[in-house]
Amino acid sequence: MASSTKSRNASKGLSSSGTKVNVSYNKEEGNIRFLLRGRSVAMAVPTEQMESYSPDEKPNSPLYHLALEWVYGYRGKDCRSNVQLLPSGELVYFVAAVVVLRNLESSIQRHYLGHNDDIKCLAVHPDKTTIATGQVVGATKDKKALPAHVRVWDSASLETLHVIGEEVLERGVLCLGFSKANGGTHLCVVDDGKEKKLSVWEWNKGVKISDSKCSTEVVFAAEFNPHDDALLVTCGKNNINFWKLEGKDLVRKQGIFESHEKPKYILCVEFTKSGDVISGDSNGNLYIWGKGTNRITRAVPAVHKGGVIAMSVLPSGTLVTGGKDSCLTFFDADLQKQAATELEEHCGAVRALTSGGDEDVFVGTYNNFIVKGGPGGAFHTIARGHTDEVWGLAAHLSRDLVLTCGADKQVFLWDTVKHQLIWSVILEEPARSADFHPTEARVAIGTYSGRWFVLDAETGEVVTQHTDGDEKLSVVRYSPDGKYLAIGSHDNYLYLYNVCENGCTYKEAGKCSGHSSFVTHLDWASDSQHFMSNSGDYEILYWDVEDCKRVTSADDVRDLEWATSSCILRFDSIGIWSQGMDGTDINAACRAHGLPILATADDFGKVHVFAWPAHIPQAPSHAYGGHSSHVTNVTCSHDDSNLFTTGGMDGSLLQWRVLG
Repeated sequence: MASSTKSRNASKGLSSSGTKVNVSYNKEEGNIRFLLRGRSVAMAVPTEQMESYSPDEKPNSPLYHLALEWVYGYRGKDCRSNVQLLPSGELVYFVAAVVVLRNLESSIQRHYLGHNDDIKCLAVHPDKTTIATGQVVGATKDKKALPAHVRVWDSASLETLHVIGEEVLERGVLCLGFSKANGGTHLCVVDDGKEKKLSVWEWNKGVKISDSKCSTEVVFAAEFNPHDDALLVTCGKNNINFWKLEGKDLVRKQGIFESHEKPKYILCVEFTKSGDVISGDSNGNLYIWGKGTNRITRAVPAVHKGGVIAMSVLPSGTLVTGGKDSCLTFFDADLQKQAATELEEHCGAVRALTSGGDEDVFVGTYNNFIVKGGPGGAFHTIARGHTDEVWGLAAHLSRDLVLTCGADKQVFLWDTVKHQLIWSVILEEPARSADFHPTEARVAIGTYSGRWFVLDAETGEVVTQHTDGDEKLSVVRYSPDGKYLAIGSHDNYLYLYNVCENGCTYKEAGKCSGHSSFVTHLDWASDSQHFMSNSGDYEILYWDVEDCKRVTSADDVRDLEWATSSCILRFDSIGIWSQGMDGTDINAACRAHGLPILATADDFGKVHVFAWPAHIPQAPSHAYGGHSSHVTNVTCSHDDSNLFTTGGMDGSLLQWRVLG
């Protein structure tokens, strides 16, 4: 199936939220009600709008758009061979549903956004411009399957050239490889289905030439022999297979180990200049297989402690291997060891290797680092990301800084102009939520266990810590005047603290009881004397700081001015919901400081931009992809020039430019 669609960092047009919401408005009481999964949710309409408000009005369309500006992160933990350097000077890698093309000299990123779910593999054509990327099966908002497929695209124009495999791939794409001897006419694809089928495609025609069952176990690599486009090799658990394309048939020969130690996993393959195959395995050994044969001609034992996970032949002929032991080993053309170096421990095992010019290499790692260095061992970080689910996100209120924290216990503070990591901290607990103090250099972090920390925002050092309950703290929020910290917990309570001594000490002010389910979101009024909260069963409650009691009269809260609008259930955000939606379909919301923008993060990999206020049901939005699976959080920069979003399991932070 061919496609000429050009991928852009732009809206796909206005979209509404689906079926019309069931809304009723009582003008006399000034209350609006709508059904959310069969539950009636009531909201107070401000006094000045009570007479004129009508839920049947035409909602405003958003005047602002987003363009993806920068992607923080890299997917190395469960992917391989996904870092490549192009002649353009751009480093190509991926995270979530975005392929990043990063110019290392100008520090500019471009992005290919053709995918709609997790990208798992990447291959570069011999022309060094055409790229193939494969993704897993996705799902739409309506639970309809989005097929696994491979996209072949031009890295100069970001134009999609062809989409293949949509009707034949089962669950995803394990690995890809372009042929080389015939100028890249063929592309081999390994399906992540039950039978791990290997298929060969004439990709520029969208035609499958041949396929064959490859293995019932995982396959790690599939490569064409650079000297003969009819020869391929695949490797995985308990096997290495040598294939020959004979017309429309793929003829297989299994590798024979004879007297050599047979490993449980053959993890990677590479080719010598003569066309021999080098395999790296889980025992740390290299085996050399003669060109066109399935027999070992030479063994190089104990190259690494643990598996040999990645290999790359540099332009000089040097072979570099990377292992589970986080080490790199350099060999000459005769496979004589020349040098070895070790990555810093926090980088983790090597997952990807590619030439960085001369003897330098780019290394992708298990802990989602990309680093560059050489035999001398002086490696510097190119990219870094979280390694587990990310929910915590906070933007500084006066500086170009954003903080992320996640279930991997890591807290990152990013400079959003230089796109650099300022500091990182590993906490004792997985982190769930975060917020900056409005005036002091402090940031509060809520965890999954009920503990919360306050860090020095300049250094990342822990200033103080407390514990409230033993369940996750979904939200932490400082009051606009900085005198209070409110904490929402999955134990159904909200905890309020007085902030003292420049944000260094915290004294308990009260415990708010009233929710019948876990607290999800919280907003402060501008007077710092009231706040509102949402819960898992769609309650909207209001609170008085003075006595930590519920405010039960709608007339007492309907005209409050709110400093933030992050609650997903409130009158001026009703337009983000549609009939049949679950309360968990939208994970977060954020109103810009000065622009008429309301942004949301949903459970289907989309970031939506609405016009503010979104108080008319069924408000239209601009929708943007890039994340995979659920988008967990969204916030805006202090000057409204950027939006920031976090992906849950994709572990990424995306920075979007706001365009009028």
